[in-house]
Amino acid sequence: MPGSDAKIGEDDGINKDSDYYGKVFDQMLNLWQTNNAVKKIMLDENIGKMVADLAGWEGTRIWHDQALIKRPWANPTSWHLDTPFWSFSDKRAMSIWVALDDATYENGCLYFIPGSYHTTTFENPGIGKNMDAVFDFYPQFIQSKSLAVPMKAGSCSFHNGLTIHGAGANMTNGFRRAMTCAYMPDGAKFNGTKNILTDEQVNKLKIGDLLNDEIQNPLIYSNAKKL
Repeated sequence: MPGSDAKIGEDDGINKDSDYYGKVFDQMLNLWQTNNAVKKIMLDENIGKMVADLAGWEGTRIWHDQALIKRPWANPTSWHLDTPFWSFSDKRAMSIWVALDDATYENGCLYFIPGSYHTTTFENPGIGKNMDAVFDFYPQFIQSKSLAVPMKAGSCSFHNGLTIHGAGANMTNGFRRAMTCAYMPDGAKFNGTKNILTDEQVNKLKIGDLLNDEIQNPLIYSNAKKL
């Protein structure tokens, strides 16, 4: 996008039709690797424990963080799943979503299809122009009632990576800024999808290898530390 250094949807399959998708959100990945303030928050052991307790696993590793910025008058983010984009396949994977501005009905708060993660799979409809494309893959939810989740700045939500979710358009002249982070269980294995990994990293991996690189995917919480 002119005047922006953001990576816009590079790993989320929304590079086509850039005139449209460039106005969905600006996306900046792995800020924890370059910004100590972000690192301190996203790698906080307390968050790692909350994720472990919610997901039901023993150890939490970071997958990636990202800033998601809806500019004034931005397009909606269509219904999608998170986990199918990632380089591991685990039904328990979770994301935290932190509102940096008030997320409102008017500026593009999140919407969820509650409970959808119980029956969705790793089939990936991507993030397309059509809000209802996900229901071609998961028609059982086409009659479901969505849940809007407006949040005050500084608030957060957690969601399973297989939960169907999206965000509304920004119908205001202000920004809607958010920070998210994806977390995976210790022991997650490479599934062959590149996602955020570099060519060099992928070339060193075989399907089934552990994603346990402490530089790329540090362990931020483990029950073992408490024994």
